Amino acid sequence: MREFWIIFKQAFITKAKTKSFIITTAIMIAAIFLFSNMTKLIDAVQIATGGDQVDALFVIDHSGELVERLNVQLETNNTGIIAIASDKDEAALLKDVKKKEIDAYLTLKLDAKNTIVANYTTMDAIDFSAPEVILNSLQAIQTEMKAEELSLSSEQVQTLFSPISFEKKSISPSAKSEEELNQARILVYVLMFVIYFAVILYSSMIATEVATEKSSRVMEILISSVSPVKHMFAKVLGIGSLGLVQIITYGIAGFIAMKTASGNGQTGLSDFVSLSDIQTSTLVYAVIFFLLGYFLYATLAALLGSLVSRTEDVQQMIMPMTLLIVVAFMIAASGLGNPELGYLKIASYIPFFAPLVMFLRVGMLDLPMWEPLLSIAIMLVTIILLGWFGARVYRGGVLMYGPSRSLKDIKRAIQLGKE
Repeated sequence: MREFWIIFKQAFITKAKTKSFIITTAIMIAAIFLFSNMTKLIDAVQIATGGDQVDALFVIDHSGELVERLNVQLETNNTGIIAIASDKDEAALLKDVKKKEIDAYLTLKLDAKNTIVANYTTMDAIDFSAPEVILNSLQAIQTEMKAEELSLSSEQVQTLFSPISFEKKSISPSAKSEEELNQARILVYVLMFVIYFAVILYSSMIATEVATEKSSRVMEILISSVSPVKHMFAKVLGIGSLGLVQIITYGIAGFIAMKTASGNGQTGLSDFVSLSDIQTSTLVYAVIFFLLGYFLYATLAALLGSLVSRTEDVQQMIMPMTLLIVVAFMIAASGLGNPELGYLKIASYIPFFAPLVMFLRVGMLDLPMWEPLLSIAIMLVTIILLGWFGARVYRGGVLMYGPSRSLKDIKRAIQLGKE
């Protein structure tokens, strides 16, 4: 057992001290704080670059009555745009736009039915926000004008746009309320990404670590003092523990970042996900399915990594494993809109899909306890069987050198491990 803990600590500490791990962790923490305070940063940039200044919109008003009303609407909605009646004709304004002396201009007129006809001209091919703001303001003016024609008061106009009362009620025994479902959907989506990337990253790290030790012939020295099986599980647990510490660090950083952003009165992620609304059971299931998914794929990665002698062959060898987790993520993502789809229930009991699909279902639906427990039991049995089989392959695989051809090398590794 002493050899096991030595390799465990070596896998944990060696990776934790690498520059790539430290830099990646620091960058991710910085990204979390930047994302949480994005609104504050954007406001600061706008102030520094003059982005908060009022934009002037030159208007040719053929009706003679729309510019003032447009200005009132733009000011009421706090759009940052001011409409200015131009003393130039359209040809002169068009020339100014082409020279980029002005950003855009607007022509307004009323047709025979007293309907506003507007033309917005700009050189900017991706100018979407300003035209949308102007369109909404002109639509409001049009509504006011039609109301005046019909002698309707402002109160009567408001009643025309009064929203109806519509409540969605599901009698499904597994359904949550709409508010709970929206909260759960965002949280599950975020945690699905965490599980997905963590499984890919740390599993690939294990396979690369094993292949590196083989290519440098360090493996031959290691297995002379410790059994290949202990070596495999020590690697899996060591790097898995490191990954768990890294994710906990990200979680703490995210919690502090959200608290800091909400404490400054900023809007951001905390407006969509309230920490007080997160169910403890969802977080518990997230940890359980993360650990089970990690050990499932990490054991498979160690098995595959033992079959290659060069680190250049690692990605090719673990490609089938990567495709499995990608398919699992796609299946789970397809159920964010409707987690009660039939194929999701089937996929949630397939071991390689369960970490993401069952977590999706248990996070968004009120499932009976036996369903997640059954999925967890199936995964545990699969991990035990895969660990037993992986140990047999690993025992012979670490002694195999030369070019790795395909997964057919598994048979040769098992035979070599028996010798």
